[in-house]
Amino acid sequence: MKKAFLMIALSAVPTIALAAPSLAAVYIKYSNTDSQKHVMKVQMDGQSKEVTFEARTTGAATIQGSGKVATIETACGKVEVKDDAKIEIKNGCIKFP
Repeated sequence: MKKAFLMIALSAVPTIALAAPSLAAVYIKYSNTDSQKHVMKVQMDGQSKEVTFEARTTGAATIQGSGKVATIETACGKVEVKDDAKIEIKNGCIKFP
């Protein structure tokens, strides 16, 4: 009886562990040449978020969510950014180097 219970319990562990949702995020490396910081709206997984790019700096930003792609609304339109992207911000617009 104990062996049967132990076998059932051990076989359920991988199923439970593999069924857990995996968390993801979009990590962006940026260079902002503007003299002001930009707070931009982001659409990711059907949710609205915000991302801040500090003025005159090179840095990184992480957008939390369950996907690997985010759409950022800029002064020049919407830009799709994938995880581990490198971008440049100039005059409020995002460009890829």
